[in-house]
Amino acid sequence: MVTRQSNNNMHDATRGDGGFAAIIQRESGLQRTLSARKLSMIAIGGAIGTGLFLGSGFAIGTAGPGVLISYAIGALIALLLMGCLAEMTVVHPTTGSFGAYAEHYIGPLAGFIVRYAYWTCIVLAVGTEVTAVALYMKFWFPAVPGWIWILAFSALLIMVNAFRVSTFGTVEYWFSLVKITAIVAFILLAAYVIASDATGTMGLHNYTAHGGFLPHGIAGMWIAVIMAVFSYLSIEMIAVAAGEAAQPEVAVTRAFLSTVVRLVLFYVLTLALMLAVLPWTQAGSSRSPFVAVMESLHLPAAGAVMNFVILIAALSAMNSQLYITTRMMFSLSRAGQAPQYLGNLTTRGIPFNALMVSTSGIALAAVLDVVSPNRAFLMMVGVSVFGAMFTWMMIFVTHYFFRRARQKDGSAPARFRMWGFPVTTLLGAALMAALLATTAFTEPFRLTLVFGLPYLALLALIYRWRYRGASATSS
Repeated sequence: MVTRQSNNNMHDATRGDGGFAAIIQRESGLQRTLSARKLSMIAIGGAIGTGLFLGSGFAIGTAGPGVLISYAIGALIALLLMGCLAEMTVVHPTTGSFGAYAEHYIGPLAGFIVRYAYWTCIVLAVGTEVTAVALYMKFWFPAVPGWIWILAFSALLIMVNAFRVSTFGTVEYWFSLVKITAIVAFILLAAYVIASDATGTMGLHNYTAHGGFLPHGIAGMWIAVIMAVFSYLSIEMIAVAAGEAAQPEVAVTRAFLSTVVRLVLFYVLTLALMLAVLPWTQAGSSRSPFVAVMESLHLPAAGAVMNFVILIAALSAMNSQLYITTRMMFSLSRAGQAPQYLGNLTTRGIPFNALMVSTSGIALAAVLDVVSPNRAFLMMVGVSVFGAMFTWMMIFVTHYFFRRARQKDGSAPARFRMWGFPVTTLLGAALMAALLATTAFTEPFRLTLVFGLPYLALLALIYRWRYRGASATSS
């Protein structure tokens, strides 16, 4: 049963004298039950998914062994992003997170656009993950249409998210633990196989065979950074989940640091070993390179086991993304920038209406799987990546405004501070802007700006027509 939460005074906090405390107040009602351990697993659950297990195949095919540099650059951007977010989140732990920060420190229009761009991105990312699930299930059931798996697994995860946040946290914790265990096992197995290889087909020489370390030049390496950023997408969800953390300041700081270290280790080290075992020319976007590596080792049922693991990985990422996109829509509603009923909570503290609206990416994925099953995954990535990259860029921009405002006000330094400001913040923003521009010249990312720029213009028009006057009145 859904209970109504009054939004009459929440809309007034979009701008004006209430300060950030008013934003936190209007987003109240969610249950603070997530620990630092669960926060870390939620972020890992979102970030270790299709981007690593399936998208890395496209990145390897684009950059060759140079993909290691691509993912290192992506890791640098992610590290800078997490530093900026950690500082802002420690000061303002709330579900609206970077959307609320943009609203408060830049302006209501910025908050509106960031929230909707991110919500759209994650809704589409959910579709990306469930599209990958359909691909993975073909390993065992090649004759079953993908849309059947899309609907079946989607129903299961919607039920998990609809119960209570502690249930979601527990399920995500165990999902993520399976992934981490499998990746560690893969790293140990690959290292052992490389060290004991007597055939001479494995080893570091694979980095320079088949066209050299950069077979497609610097351009190919740089293009693969886009997929690297897509792979790291969802680490920012710790900031959103902080609104339901038991001890936000302590939990967020610990979760940010541990998540960055684990992700960099898992991604870069895993790819390095994968490329040593299997020549990069054998990786492709139609199947997981992890499955290809395991099958090449000729271990009994290795391919099936790894396929099961990456299926769990996709479900885990999808589960996290359903959670995060639901909370972003809840924040929009409480800001008066989405229908009021989407801000209502169930008796268990779940924004159920926002959850149901946020499943729209699943429907799109099902349609694409029927219309174009072979291109559905890359099409979903191409469209969804805009919101991710734009949001990351805006997080850096918001942090710049945040730090300037606090310096001007003479506020006490946060318990966690981004190092190297303003150079590191501006570097992150510049790298994200450059990557966004690169998508215009890159297949399959040409859809990114074709979709993204008109969408931003549409959001600005909607805000001007529907919400600007109301904000001015309330302020």
